[in-house]
Amino acid sequence: MPVHFPIKLVDRHMLAPTVGHYQFLRDDGQPLDFQPGQFIQVHFQYADGTQTKRSYSLATVHDHALGPGEAVDIAVSFVPGGAATALFEGLDIGGQLSASGPYGRFCLQPGDQNRRYLLIATGTGVTPYRSMLPLLASAMAERDVQVVLLQGARSPGELLYSEDFDAFAAQHPGFRYIPCLSRELPASPGPDVRHGYVQQQLAGLAPDAATDIAYLCGNPDMVDACVEALKEAGLGNPQIRREKYVSSK
Repeated sequence: MPVHFPIKLVDRHMLAPTVGHYQFLRDDGQPLDFQPGQFIQVHFQYADGTQTKRSYSLATVHDHALGPGEAVDIAVSFVPGGAATALFEGLDIGGQLSASGPYGRFCLQPGDQNRRYLLIATGTGVTPYRSMLPLLASAMAERDVQVVLLQGARSPGELLYSEDFDAFAAQHPGFRYIPCLSRELPASPGPDVRHGYVQQQLAGLAPDAATDIAYLCGNPDMVDACVEALKEAGLGNPQIRREKYVSSK
């Protein structure tokens, strides 16, 4: 059941030129019990006093086998002139916000029997997959599932949390990380770096209804294009789990 609670800023840094990573702690002495893939809502007021809210997927990496944690990690896209952007840019360490949650069902399901996960994201849509890493490690160890992450961005500097995914891939042979860059490639691209959009690279992974479950998160046009491609490959709705991100001021 979602609840309202205060959160206190304890750390922040820039992930990309227009995206910040913010780490909060729940500030009422209670743990944050959530499932990787869920999101919280931050509540605040416009300048005229009107109440509003914004939704942010939890990027927190936590071993849930040890019980609920305290950290609330989110990635915030800065929108020029945006009310939420002004709120976060003006927030000092120790500053407090009001939040509620957790919400959402964009989660790994305990009854899954698939042999491969296809995780596809653009922009801040990759944050739920960062949170899922401990559960994915367990799934790979327990039932030998394979995982492929296709992450789309314009340039290397906009690949959010790429260091975390690179490190995870180095530690887990069953995890393949494929950055897809639409405009600018790195000077020395690795063997799995691709030029183009994630939806253009999907066919090369040969989606298979007999083995795959796909997760799609990010730009609505990307999500729709990938859904169409996956359905053409034979995947049904239960095998396609999606969440669309729309920026708002």
